[in-house]
Order: sequence, then structure tokens, then C-alpha cells
Amino acid sequence: MHLLIATANKSKIREFREMLGDSGIDWFDLPDHSFDVKETGNTFRANACLKASAYAKHFNCWALADDSGLEVDALYGAPGVYSARWATLNDSGAGDADNNRLLLKQLERVPEERRTARFVCVLALSDPNGRIVLTARDTVEGRIIHEARGSNGFGYDPLFFVESKGKTTAELLSDEKHAISHRGKALVAMKELLRETGLIEQSV
Repeated sequence: MHLLIATANKSKIREFREMLGDSGIDWFDLPDHSFDVKETGNTFRANACLKASAYAKHFNCWALADDSGLEVDALYGAPGVYSARWATLNDSGAGDADNNRLLLKQLERVPEERRTARFVCVLALSDPNGRIVLTARDTVEGRIIHEARGSNGFGYDPLFFVESKGKTTAELLSDEKHAISHRGKALVAMKELLRETGLIEQSV
């Protein structure tokens, strides 16, 4: 299987490169990331499937797509599927820094015990015809702290504190993060499904 990592997000591509580097899977990403897909789904799974199918058909290859985001309990699960566009949708700027700034403002009166949150990731695998063959989902639980900490990672990582590590996901080394992250665990699950279905060798 020659597998395309179906994303235009360079930060996600970097993480997949780190996680798949010695996996034995024949994967690649696009040197030109101008191709992108509108995320019109209402769930992470719907968006992951949309992207996987569109990339697979456009490039005539197997494609693995990710849709992921942050669910904050005090915000009734928001920003959710709108995580990357949260500031834009609320007329508060655009990009990671503005997303984080808005989130902190929305939670400024929320007490510590109600600042619980989770990162969610759904991976979808499409065959070259655009047919979704497999999906995998996983999460990591944490809470939103009051100011950014750490310079690794991207998105909401500097605000997402993992109790078991005593750090934000932006303070973790790459290997530490991938071992506990929503995306890292979903990829482990996807590789197991690939082995079970015979799409990759059992030893991979």
C-alpha cells in the first residue's frame, strides 16, 4: 500500500512523519500542499471521511486523513470540529494564537474543577476510488490552564494540561506526546486494523 497522508496542515504532517518514520508503512505527503478540502461535516468522523475520500480520488491512491480538535466541557463540547477556525468564527482573529486567546477569555470565570477537556482524533482510510475502508478514534483527557506553557506542538497544546504527566502537551517531548496523544493512539489503533485486515504485514 502506497499511502498518502491526506492533509494540508504542515504541523500534522510533521507529527505523522515522526510517528510513521520507522513504521514500515510506505507513506508519503504532498510537497505542494495547495490541495485542501472544505470541512463541512458536523462530526470529526464525517470530516475525516470527507478529506480521505477527496484526496484518494484526486490523487488516485490510498489516503489516510485526520480530523481532530478540542472539546471543552464548560463550553458544551466547543470548539469541537471548529477548533482550527474558532477565533475566525467568533470574529476574534485567526490562527493558533487567536484561538488560544479567545478560549482563555471564554473560560476566564470558569473554576478549576470545570475546566476539563479532551483532544479527539478520528482517522479515516480511503481506497483509491474514494471508498472509506477503515476509521479509528481516540482521545486524551486533560484540562485547560490559565496561561500558555511550552513551545512544542501546535494548536491548543500550550493550554492543554495532562495530569498524569504534570505538563501541557506543548511541554512534552515528541515521543512522550505521541505515546499519550489522541492522534498517536488513533494511529496505533489504525495500524492494528490495517494488520487485522491484511492491508499491511503483521510485523509492521
